[in-house]
Amino acid sequence: MSFKTDLEIAQASVMKPITEIAKTLGIKEEDLEQYGRYKAKLPLELSDEKKIGKAKLILVTAMTPTPAGEGKTTTSIGLCEGLNKIGKKTTVVLREPSLGPVFGMKGGAAGGGFSQVVPMEDINLHFTGDFSAIEKANNLLATLIDNDIQKPDGGLGIDPRTVEWKRVMDMNDRALRNIITGLGGKNGGMIRETGFNITAASEIMAILCLAKDLDDLKEKIGNIYVGDTYGKKAIFARDLNAQGAVAVLLKEAIKPNLVQTLEGNPAIIHGGPFANIAQGANSIIATRMGMSLSDFVVTEAGFGSDLGAEKFVDIVSGYGGFSPDAIVLVATIRALKYHGGVEREDLTKPNLKAVQAGFDNLEKHIENTKIFGLPAVISLNKFVSDTDEEIKWVMEKCKSIGVQIALAEGWEKGGEGMKDLAAQVVKAAESFDGKCWPVYRWQDSIQEKIEAVAVKIYGAKGVEFLPKAKQNLNKIERLGLSNKPVCIAKTQNSFSDDAKKRGRPKDFIITVREIEVAAGAGFVIPITGDMLRMPGLPNVPAAMGMDIDNNGKISGLS
Repeated sequence: MSFKTDLEIAQASVMKPITEIAKTLGIKEEDLEQYGRYKAKLPLELSDEKKIGKAKLILVTAMTPTPAGEGKTTTSIGLCEGLNKIGKKTTVVLREPSLGPVFGMKGGAAGGGFSQVVPMEDINLHFTGDFSAIEKANNLLATLIDNDIQKPDGGLGIDPRTVEWKRVMDMNDRALRNIITGLGGKNGGMIRETGFNITAASEIMAILCLAKDLDDLKEKIGNIYVGDTYGKKAIFARDLNAQGAVAVLLKEAIKPNLVQTLEGNPAIIHGGPFANIAQGANSIIATRMGMSLSDFVVTEAGFGSDLGAEKFVDIVSGYGGFSPDAIVLVATIRALKYHGGVEREDLTKPNLKAVQAGFDNLEKHIENTKIFGLPAVISLNKFVSDTDEEIKWVMEKCKSIGVQIALAEGWEKGGEGMKDLAAQVVKAAESFDGKCWPVYRWQDSIQEKIEAVAVKIYGAKGVEFLPKAKQNLNKIERLGLSNKPVCIAKTQNSFSDDAKKRGRPKDFIITVREIEVAAGAGFVIPITGDMLRMPGLPNVPAAMGMDIDNNGKISGLS
């Protein structure tokens, strides 16, 4: 049996004018800032504090993924379609795709099959230019720092050895991880070692997604820690008077983007921090706007419950002033096989024993949802290679341990294949009358917060702090940031900090090698394992299979 590609399905869709999509949300045409016929920016004034508390917020997360991902975005979009089909006014609110994964290995982030947001090519490529604006804003601050360092009068006296701010670009480019700038003699400025991160890892991205409005954005930008003077005085972006100019570059990027699903339901897409190196959720502004305009909002936290969902509960909800009403935990037969010891090339072969062996991983994620204090529904995202025997075992196993589960067929059937999941989600959300439980208190010490996440959520035996991390703890104390939440950078492929440890590893130690400061975003970043903030391309990048014909029709995009 042959199936159309995601791109072919998207290209065959008949989209509604964005003004019609806006009308379903009660948005007037004059309030839209249109980017062509099918995309628009939404003004910040559309958020209504009185309505936000009445909406139900559904958080989609997943079990530990295979390298290709388990379809959280497809599930989120399909759930939005399903909820609208059963009469619930619903908007899906998502992150924007990064070009790194698009041209690398994982592909785009517009969903898949018949659960997609469109125009798919635009969303996966340059969209409305938000990533470009964030990149330029980040790099403007980098140039202001370097300019101050090379001033003849010494400027602020910044010690270049203490500057950790890097330039960014929205591409996987390992050659730029570590570089030397300032070459070329006197005209080149001061020589120093630095590097590039991917745009999704920029603190500017994190700030944009945690800011409440333009004033808050400027304040957060001003709070960015730049480095120290030779006299050990901390320098912030506000000392360079950088916040105004950087915010100017973000004046359009701060506004959420309105598009549509294949079935003509509203989708708000905004921001794009990764969950293994940042908070992994779309912007607070976009979520609150969705909650102002709809009865139900479906949003997604990157990777598994140990990464995106934990950070949503401990960071995003804390700053955003909202709580999910239910969690959808995406599982797949292939991920269960993967954690049961099957290699990637064999995941499509029937293997019930491997499915059973890998269930430990899913069970730990189920336990995590209970730690968050939220009702959970398992969404078993169906793939064509799944057997009836494998599906039946997982469904019965979940029910036997008292967990709600639904077979999700959004990829193949769109909203029609998600009605069962939608009904279970409505029941869970409407029966919940509380708030999520943070894993730690912000007033706990940095060490206590890291240990709480590692032990409770990852299942670690303990945490080891390497010498550099201990030095960083002193700096965090000096900068007055000890009361901030922790945004742990960890591999998405394992509960541990070793990507090779699949399933549910036991008796492992989380090793914190250093702790970076994100004073502007309002959190600190413990770095575990060999985490990199500038990915590299795989041996055969997805880019090598892409093309465009003379009529402008794109092929190979996924």
